[in-house]
Amino acid sequence: MKKRHFLGALATAAAVPWPASAQAATSSAGPVLLTVTGGITRTNRGPFDPVLGQMMGKQKLSFEKARAFDFGSLMTLPAITIRPTLEYDRKRHALKGPLLTRVLQAAGATGKQLTLRAIDGYSPSLSLADADRYRFIVATHLDGKPMALGGLGPLWAVFDADRFPDYAAKPVDQRFALCPWGLYHIEVQG
Repeated sequence: MKKRHFLGALATAAAVPWPASAQAATSSAGPVLLTVTGGITRTNRGPFDPVLGQMMGKQKLSFEKARAFDFGSLMTLPAITIRPTLEYDRKRHALKGPLLTRVLQAAGATGKQLTLRAIDGYSPSLSLADADRYRFIVATHLDGKPMALGGLGPLWAVFDADRFPDYAAKPVDQRFALCPWGLYHIEVQG
């Protein structure tokens, strides 16, 4: 399936209400935007369902338990604002959201390695120590507005590369390889 058709189908599926039983299984009020799996202790979702989890299945994901976050549950976490220079227009922008480490704490993460997965399948890995060191956030807002699916959102794992000499020295289009936009899944490992 071509990427734009896949993303169009995903956007259409997101607009269709879930059956009540699927909503109850995730214990969230709105559609799930982020699923954390692997080494976690605070779960609110059961095992992977290949019928309802088509995108996860296509990306070869499977799990027995997970922590699901909808927009509201992410908004209850303390948020910070960063202002990195973005590669798309080479201008500084305000990105706001909870620290990635705070999201992982809410899930009871016990591992030291993370795989961050975007809706297009892009999946960089980084250590929990680097997520903390670089103060990664799960951005929900860009310049004061919620990020839309089809742009950089609705979630983006990102950090302020301008604040760290090892990244600030790189050309701007090489600073964000660890930052998947369209973030929807985090796997916590060993």
